Amino acid sequence: MNLSEPTPGRPGPGRGERRTRRPGSGRGEAGPHHLGAAGPVLGSYPRRYGRYVGVLGLVILVLLAINAALTKPNGARGIETGHTIPSFAAPLASGSLNGDVNVATHPNEGSAGKTPACEVRGAGVLNVCELYAGRPLVLALFVDGGSCATVLYDMQALAAAFPGVSFAAVAIKGERTPLRELIRKQGLTRVQVGFDSDGVLTGLYKMASCPQVSFVLPGGVVQSPALLSTPSRAVLRARVAELVVASVARGYKPPKRAGAGAS
Repeated sequence: MNLSEPTPGRPGPGRGERRTRRPGSGRGEAGPHHLGAAGPVLGSYPRRYGRYVGVLGLVILVLLAINAALTKPNGARGIETGHTIPSFAAPLASGSLNGDVNVATHPNEGSAGKTPACEVRGAGVLNVCELYAGRPLVLALFVDGGSCATVLYDMQALAAAFPGVSFAAVAIKGERTPLRELIRKQGLTRVQVGFDSDGVLTGLYKMASCPQVSFVLPGGVVQSPALLSTPSRAVLRARVAELVVASVARGYKPPKRAGAGAS
């Protein structure tokens, strides 16, 4: 289902989202800050077995090194610089529109959408094509319920300093009610927040961490590598400023700032 056929969102694992298991647990759990990250937990051993444990550890390290050298990277590091970000239209978290995210690029693409995502507009819709049309875009993907959502507060604080830049975020899965409460508490009036009920954007945007912040030139091309962790406000400000400079070099004319920016 999609935004061209609004239906209540349904829970379920999103495409591209990896699950991990904790030793001794019977169910998969996604890490709250780094998707797909997990490591072995080594127990303690009697002292007389110490030399064997040491040798075993060395063997494991060698095997891991060989595996890393032979295994192809999965590409989960955000959209590469110079590439166009995938189109999508998502329900606004604060709105009343229900349905899965539309990711269609052509008409009648089945579950992806009957209408191309860029053409899905209207009240209650966060359309990424509309956000980067003629202006830069800072886009954060995050999982509600963890500390990574604090990046939204910093985006809100910096938006006044960059009035021509679109600031937007999409919550991956989770629940809509606490997400609305988060928007209210953080006063997100300058950051549009969408809701991806089935997590389809996780795979499309090669999401590797929470949050994942992309910097997009007017027209939809990625300007620089995505931030794959919660940045300081100073780092975020510097990256947005670089995005604006790169956009100006391509013909973008930012509006004059009304007042001083946030610190």
